[in-house]
Amino acid sequence: MIIHYSIVIVYLGILAVLSIYCLHRYHILYLYYKYRKQLPAAAPIAADNNLPLVTIQLPVYNEKYVVRRLLGATVHIDYPRKLLEIQVLDDSTDETSQIALEYIDKLRRDGHNITYLHRTKRHGFKAGALQAGLEIARGELVAVFDADFVPQRDYLKNIVPFFSDSRIGMVQSRWGHINRNYSLLTVLQSLFLDAHFVLEHTARNRSGRFFNFNGTAGVWRKECIVSAGGWQYETLTEDMDLSYRAQLQGWRFIFLPDVVTPGEIPVDMNSFKSQQHRWAKGGIETAQKMLPAIFKSTHPLKVKIESFFHLTCNINYLLIILLALFTYPALLARIALAREMFFMADMLFFVGTFIPIVFFYIIADRESSGGQKRHVFYIPFLLALGVGLAVNNGKAVLEALTGCKSSFVRTPKYHIEKKTDCWTNKTYRKNLRAAQLAAEAGLTLYIMWAVCTAVQHRVYAAVPFLLLFFSGFLYVSVCSLYETITLHKNQSKYLQQKLSEFFSVAPVHSFKKRFMRD
Repeated sequence: MIIHYSIVIVYLGILAVLSIYCLHRYHILYLYYKYRKQLPAAAPIAADNNLPLVTIQLPVYNEKYVVRRLLGATVHIDYPRKLLEIQVLDDSTDETSQIALEYIDKLRRDGHNITYLHRTKRHGFKAGALQAGLEIARGELVAVFDADFVPQRDYLKNIVPFFSDSRIGMVQSRWGHINRNYSLLTVLQSLFLDAHFVLEHTARNRSGRFFNFNGTAGVWRKECIVSAGGWQYETLTEDMDLSYRAQLQGWRFIFLPDVVTPGEIPVDMNSFKSQQHRWAKGGIETAQKMLPAIFKSTHPLKVKIESFFHLTCNINYLLIILLALFTYPALLARIALAREMFFMADMLFFVGTFIPIVFFYIIADRESSGGQKRHVFYIPFLLALGVGLAVNNGKAVLEALTGCKSSFVRTPKYHIEKKTDCWTNKTYRKNLRAAQLAAEAGLTLYIMWAVCTAVQHRVYAAVPFLLLFFSGFLYVSVCSLYETITLHKNQSKYLQQKLSEFFSVAPVHSFKKRFMRD
């Protein structure tokens, strides 16, 4: 009996901490509606001779499918050529470099000012490339676009006027999604990202809290980067790290939700998990690095509290794993004890976690679509995906907390823009980690066992909660396994093709004929 009560206490404790983070979303919504009409002021667009020199940095690493698209969009940005410098920061180790150089030569002949910087060693990863480019950049302002983004023609004309205020250090635009409707996975990612940008960024920025540059589709004042210590690579989220260092020094940031820069969303689960792993781990690494300085600073308490929630939110993935592991023991305790005791747990889960998240994403969907509810039907799937990522992101959090360092694994891009585009036959695809798949599949079976037990003992109140966990782990594990199987099949076909080509070349044929003749 004592064991059962202990399980109940631990279970309720996990739910309580999760509820605190989930209820914090109500605070974000409150800030959003209170401050969303406080628009940042921008000066009128100056004449060409009064515009600042802008350097556009394009960090590239093995991006053969999208590098031409990136360069083509960048050179068509409407800004005086004499005031525009483009840096291609190429760390590639494959044919991307050749593709880029050939296209750059053509663009240079057309009169574009493009600098090509290729590093033989990827020291510092993306942060190292950006810092190397910054040291030779001539621009007063520095824009950054990742390889999967397509900057709009009027991008700089919409952004540059806000730097008329010398206190502004960075302006971030909102991410758009080229391939939003490609699959269920891309729809769910777009919902997640829209909520992050439209609600969280707007609420934090316009209420005077800190928010972060998102690594791409933003413009920095070069002086701001230098004064904050430059690009550093102690964390996997160099963008978040620099953002907090700069804001601690008093630099002001601006978020523009109406300036949308389209980007390509990962279309395969394994690449998406790789991206999420980097973001989750980097977020905790940044929390460890920056929170002591934030709490020691003279900034208002509201800024410190919001920074804590922002930087530590990925801890929730560890709590989800613990909650999943405790589902079956808690179910047995529910059966053994008076079931009325679990009314508190059911209400805590429903009111403290489920309702805030659902409400948050319903509003995000409406606000990001101009009042239309485009994807409300998908919100339960989004919740399931969040649960399914717990093993992947929980592992990332543990690595950060234990000081386990890892390389910057970039997210593959395949130039997927419409539903008919195919990615399964392309390189850069991610292999699945067997141990992680085993954990995800094991949790799927474990939760399924709990569902069967709940139905058998007629504990129907627990079934919806268990099904959410079951569907999340099932979706993530099945997608990961399927993609890995198709990857290995394609690799096998590729190897067979290369062997066939090798043994069919003319010298081999000549050797075979001579051998047979002899």
